[in-house]
Amino acid sequence: MRPSLRCATPLRYVLPGMLLTTLFLVNTPSDATQTQINKDGIHHSGTVIGDDVLYSIGGGRAVSMGGAASMDSISVGAGWDNNLVCGDMSLNTTLQNQLNGATQGFKSIMSNVIQNATGAVASLPALIIQRADPGLYNLLTNGILQARLDFDRSKSTCKAIADRMADIAGGQLEWGQLAEGVALAKTVASKDAVAAIEQAETRRGNQGVPWVGGRSAGGSGQAPIRVVSDVTRSGYNLLNGRDVSDRSAIPKSSCGNRLSCQTWSSPQEAEAWATRVLGEREHQTCDHCTKTHSKPGVGLTPLIQEEFETKLHALDALIKGNKPTTTENLLAASSQSLTITRGVIEALRDEPDQDLLAQRLASEVALSGVLEKALLLQRTLLTGRKEPNVASNELAQQAISTESSLLNQEINSLKTELELRQTLAGNSPIMLIQRQANRAAGSRGIFQGDPVRNRLDLIQQAVSEGQKR
Repeated sequence: MRPSLRCATPLRYVLPGMLLTTLFLVNTPSDATQTQINKDGIHHSGTVIGDDVLYSIGGGRAVSMGGAASMDSISVGAGWDNNLVCGDMSLNTTLQNQLNGATQGFKSIMSNVIQNATGAVASLPALIIQRADPGLYNLLTNGILQARLDFDRSKSTCKAIADRMADIAGGQLEWGQLAEGVALAKTVASKDAVAAIEQAETRRGNQGVPWVGGRSAGGSGQAPIRVVSDVTRSGYNLLNGRDVSDRSAIPKSSCGNRLSCQTWSSPQEAEAWATRVLGEREHQTCDHCTKTHSKPGVGLTPLIQEEFETKLHALDALIKGNKPTTTENLLAASSQSLTITRGVIEALRDEPDQDLLAQRLASEVALSGVLEKALLLQRTLLTGRKEPNVASNELAQQAISTESSLLNQEINSLKTELELRQTLAGNSPIMLIQRQANRAAGSRGIFQGDPVRNRLDLIQQAVSEGQKR
């Protein structure tokens, strides 16, 4: 015989109560059955349907978000001059100090030179000195030769130290040495080796180096060398079939299907986005210039936070009906790779966990949108570094490779965080909720009208001492 369970409450009293409860839940405002996320964490209010939603989607937001302070430029290298200014060494001063005994060399070798040698040199021509006193003439000649040797040795030592400093200091001195090499290449056309070296040492880095578009940059009265900005502008224009130095905006009517001009309407917008993420380093090669200005970047996380707030506002307006679900409004809440359709908006309107799911959806749209721009920036830098003047500059190539590696590291970090959140949220929490749901389903399967809620759960629990089953 089938065991029968006696209902403690008649069915005619149970059904009206269930109906009242149902009506109460229907008439309760949606805010009473919401899972909300704010800066203090996750808050549940009312009877939330589907407790496994939070864990099955991998948490409240796709990745960590947060703002960032404005970044200021930092000046470095005010006292670092090109090549240690070895070209400022004077042979005349060296000879005078050698003959006067202010420096060692001739004095130590020819200590028996008469004390008035300087006066003799000043008052008598070399030929008269040779005829009047051949010994004095020989001593002076040897002194000049010794001074010249000391001068050349000191200058070589200066350049050797400068080369070592360039190896250690990196870009601060390397750009200056490159500018000196460019100046020397321009002066050798005179075919006078001495004159070419003198002109190159006089000009030093004041004429700058050839840069994007063939113009010189970094020198006296010239624009500084901005690697990230200039290469980004070059790549943006090359991707859109324009001159690399063009700064004008691209109208929507002439953009077509090119993703670069759809994302950034002008080179300035692309430069601003790139420098905010990666930062910037400005180099100058002129005398008495601050060699390097450095501005750190904020990375991708603050941009995701800003994009999240924008997309959440657009989604909220569509869900609440403040804006119609037109194509333009749906695109405002979407990204290029993650499109929000009218069906998604309708589903969110009927969702009890509307706040939680809307924020999660907005975070995923924001993440996809920022990653799209980051990948587009990678392609822009890759194209910009192929500009002839940049491609022939090894210092620029090294700097761009470093920035591309940092951007790739940012992208991989976000990818790792997203995968880690989904993995952790799908372990113990989702298993516990599934087991609880299975037990609840089995308990309700005993008798549909059983007045005791979750009878099987109570039976399976350990019975306290003295309590009857």
